[in-house]
Amino acid sequence: MELQEALVQISEIRQQMARAEVFRGFRALPVACSGGLAIAAAVAQASWIENPLAQSTPYLSLWIGVAAISLGAQAIEMWMRSRTSQSAYSKSIMLLAAEQFFPSVIAGALLTFVLVNFAEETIWMLPGLWQMLIGLGMFATYRLLPKAVFWVAAFYVISGIVCLAVARGEMALSPWAMGLPFGLGQLATAAVLYWTLERNDDEALKI
Repeated sequence: MELQEALVQISEIRQQMARAEVFRGFRALPVACSGGLAIAAAVAQASWIENPLAQSTPYLSLWIGVAAISLGAQAIEMWMRSRTSQSAYSKSIMLLAAEQFFPSVIAGALLTFVLVNFAEETIWMLPGLWQMLIGLGMFATYRLLPKAVFWVAAFYVISGIVCLAVARGEMALSPWAMGLPFGLGQLATAAVLYWTLERNDDEALKI
């Protein structure tokens, strides 16, 4: 029993240490690429999807595809780093970060499914709701990330609110209601990751 209690205490201490540690599994390059992909998708939508409310299937296919590629690229990056890391502590931080962010992804997927299948007249709200959910996911994980990520999360929530208020009627499902917030937000996140983590790591390696 004493051994079991000791193991439980060690596990709790490791979890507390993980919460106080800065997670380095998110890398600037994949995040920046996802921002560029969002802007490219907005250009593609403007060119090929003239009436997104009447063409909801290609609209959703485009943006869900962008989200899947972006999340997949980041997941592969995290998986590769976990494979090369021999530290169980680093892996526990990665799992904690994933557990904190993942609920917002699931909520976004379920919300999209419900609106598309049971309340199609409300799908104009999706860009704003997606932005708010990403912001909430970042708020959930920002304690594991550089502190400046807090402001990027706030940007997503505010842009989502503005989108719900403005991007309606003739502006509903505008390509830039998605392209600008996600492009700027992801590029800002990449800049924060690079200047606060990767740049310092590169300088440390040179010393």
